[in-house]
Parts: sequence; C-alpha cells; structure tokens
Amino acid sequence: AWVYFAIASVPAEALDVYVVGKQWMWKFQHPGGQREINELHVPVNRPVRLTMTSEDVIHDLYVPAFRIKADVIPGRYATAWFEATKAGTYHLFCAEYCGTQHSGMKGRVVVMEPQEYQAWLGGATGSGSMAAAGEKLFQDLACHTCHQESGQGRGPVLQGLFGRPVALQNGQVVTADEAYIRESILNPASKVVAGFMPIMPTFQGLVTEEQVLQLIEYVKSLQVQAPAGQPPPAGVQGPRPGEATPAGEPKKK
Repeated sequence: AWVYFAIASVPAEALDVYVVGKQWMWKFQHPGGQREINELHVPVNRPVRLTMTSEDVIHDLYVPAFRIKADVIPGRYATAWFEATKAGTYHLFCAEYCGTQHSGMKGRVVVMEPQEYQAWLGGATGSGSMAAAGEKLFQDLACHTCHQESGQGRGPVLQGLFGRPVALQNGQVVTADEAYIRESILNPASKVVAGFMPIMPTFQGLVTEEQVLQLIEYVKSLQVQAPAGQPPPAGVQGPRPGEATPAGEPKKK
C-alpha cells in the first residue's frame, strides 16, 4: 500500500502543466502562459504534475522512460506526475487507439537543466500567464457580474474557494478542485451551492478545454487570507485541514 501511496501522492513542490489530447496531437500549457504542441519542456530534478483531459476521444499519455501511462478522457481530469533525474529528450506516445492517425500522435519531453529551463521559459511563446488569460475570459464572459468579491452578487464568491469544502443545496459537501470548477462551468446545475439559485447558464460549447483550464487557473489564483474572525465565503466550509484558524477560535474536531 505504501508503494501505491508514494506513486499516487503528488509532491507539494510539483510544477503544474496542463495537457489537452486531441486527434492527433498533444497540447501543453504552462501556468506562465507558454504553450507547446507535441513537445513538453521541463526542468531536471523537479516533480511535474500533469492535469489532463481530452477534447474528443479517449487518448492515453505514455512516456516509457518515466514509467507513466494514463488514460486521457473527455469530460474529466486525470492527473499523473513524474520527476526526470537526467537531462535529455524522451519519447511521448498515445497508447490508446484514437483513429486513423493514432500512430502519428507522438511527441517528446525535453528535460533541461534549471538555468536552461528558465531561459526557455523566458523565450517561449506566451501572451501572459494562464491566470491572466483566465481573468480576461472571466470579464469577457461577464462572470464578474454574478461572482462579486463583495458577496453581493447572485453567485458564490470565488476568492479563497479553491481546495476548500463547499456545501451544496442537496446537503452534500464537495471539494472545490479542478473537476468541480470544470463541472460548474460546463454543467452548473449539477452541483448548486447552498443558499444560491440554479440560475447560471452553461458555457458548454462556448469555451474550449484550454480556456476552461485558464479559468481554473484564475480561480486558483484567488487565494486570499480572510481577516481574523471573518467567515469564509458563502457555501465554503471553513479552513482546510491543517490550516491555521482565526485567532481565538478553536479548531473543529
């Protein structure tokens, strides 16, 4: 069991990379906004977490040298992580038959020394961070009219939301992770936050998988520390396990 736990547990210091599989290519997005197709640049001796989804059919991301192989499925997120210990170039394949050009759905992972990787980040194509792109989408789609930081909007406050438990109308409590935010964007009526009406329209077909990932990165960036004694946003269930509670307030057992 401990072997599985070690493999499944992503190190806290992992570098995030977002992956979208599509007939017949792999698209990668870095938090800084850099994008790649069929090529992934990463630093050596640094854990890398892949958050993956498909735009069409089931794919399977396979890097033999790193012993990672994971299904990439439409409509959901899968995660995998690796840590390359030697600089070099490694083959990347799709290991699930996905159509007539399946055999050509391949690429490479380029593992670089830290200084070279930083230089690559500085020179790679990118028009701002993923969070910045997500913020622009948030404004362009008028999401800010309902999700107001003041709490006066018709939708829940998003500041400090990511990673916390959220109470729903049906009595369930879910964690606001990537999958929850994605579902809230594309199928908002499926999990309605307690205290709010199911009035949010779906954005299915209006945003691409890459844009959904940008919106998620924007919500992740809204991690603010509430002042002592101030309650969490509506629907959010207080501090996460291991977080400090406001001064004078005991931790819940």
